[in-house]
Formats: sequence, structure tokens, C-alpha cells
Amino acid sequence: MPESGPGNYRIEDLLRIMASLRDPQRGCPWDVKQTFATIAPYTIEEAYEVADAIDRGDMADLRDELGDLLLQVVFHARMAQEQGAFGFSDVVATICDKMVRRHPHVFAGASVENAEAQLREWDEHKRRERAASGDADTSALAGIPRGLPEWQRALKLQKRAARVGFDWSDPRPVLDKLAEEVGEVRHELDHGADAARLTDEIGDVLFVCVNLARLAKVDWSTALRGANAKFERRFRRMESLAAEDGRRLDGMTLAEQDAYWDRAKAEEKSGESQ
Repeated sequence: MPESGPGNYRIEDLLRIMASLRDPQRGCPWDVKQTFATIAPYTIEEAYEVADAIDRGDMADLRDELGDLLLQVVFHARMAQEQGAFGFSDVVATICDKMVRRHPHVFAGASVENAEAQLREWDEHKRRERAASGDADTSALAGIPRGLPEWQRALKLQKRAARVGFDWSDPRPVLDKLAEEVGEVRHELDHGADAARLTDEIGDVLFVCVNLARLAKVDWSTALRGANAKFERRFRRMESLAAEDGRRLDGMTLAEQDAYWDRAKAEEKSGESQ
């Protein structure tokens, strides 16, 4: 293995490192005991950390997080190789073949009008591949993974339906639908709805919110990350303001806490206007 240092390592070195970590006799006990199921949550977490680095525009952190995500791919491939299922080279070969096959306008002299037409072609390629593999599901919604975060699966379901014309043409009617769904939640709350009914109605609200973001051309995850960051920023400022007054938020009435929230919000808006 080459001496440690920037640029000295290659993908083969990472594969050997993972093989050493998984060695039953001399490897790391934690790495050895992992399975596909136990590693999957880390894979999802690393993908979100990549998205966070992109959102913050931190290229150094993005480089680091992409490495962590690559390690997840290598980890899964190593476990598969140990079972005799496939190895990392098979993963590379499969994705290369898929990219070439699904981009005939780049690699095979075909033509495509624009990005929207390419999306339709991509879906058609995937449909043919599913049919060739024996998948009898011909629905426009076929092939959407169930392991996705539910907001992302909702978005994919809506996009697939839209491609066959089942869609609003404008986000404004979605606001009316949202008001209708919120009214149904209010009705259930006012009439002592059980947990199942309330879950169903709130689910409808969330589904419509994803639709609203899609039609408004707003990325749902970006918007929610922004809302989370804004809440955290303002809440931490509330704590600071309370501390400056020699107080803590716990033990205050909600009205007193709201007063600190309003101060934090006003400070932020004042700073934005300068």
C-alpha cells in the first residue's frame, strides 16, 4: 500500500483497506460484525451529509463526505463479495453498462430534443428493462423504490403521474387543496378523531405540501433544511436573549417564550434589511 498522503491512494487501496477491516481474524471487530441491514442506515445518513455539504457550499467538506459515501459502496460490495454474490468491479461494470445503454443520444448516435424528452426516454428504458427481467407491473408508477424517504417517494409518485397528464398545471389550485386537507384535520381534531384517522388526514396534508413544492419548482428537502436551520438559529437566539436577562426558557410561560421568539425574529429581519 502506498505511503499515506494526498493523491497517493487509489481505489484499489480502498478496496484492500476494506478487505482488511472485514478480515475475520485480524480485522476490526465492529466492521466484521456488520451486515447489509446494519450498514444501510449509515449509507442513507452519508448521502444526506453529502447534500448538507452541497447546501452549505463547503467544497472541502463535500470532498470528505463523498469519500464517506464511497466507503459505503465499497463496504456493501465487500460484504457481497464475501457471500459470492458480486464484487466492486461488478458494481462498476453494471453502472457503466446502464449509463451507456440509457444514453443512446450520447453513445449510440441517437438524438433527443431536450432534458424533458430525455426524462421520458429514461423512463421508457427503465420500463423495457423491467419487462425484460420478467416484471409484469406495467403501471406508470412501477419501479419506484419503497426504501426511499417517504417525502421523496411522494415526489416520485407525483412526477410519474404527471407524465401521463394527471397533474395540476399551476401551484395555486394546490393551495385550495391544502386548505381543504387542513380543514379535514381540524374536523378530526374537533370531533375526537382516533390516531388512525388523524394519521391518515395529516398524511394527506403532507402529500399535498410535497405537490405544492413540486409545482412551485421548489426543492422540498432544500426548503425543509432551510426551515430547520431558521428555527434552530432563532431558537438559539431566544436562549441567548433569555440568558442575557438572567433567565432560562424552561420554566417560562409560553407567552414569555413567544416574546423572546418575536425578539429573535425581529433582530433577524432587521439584519436582513440592512
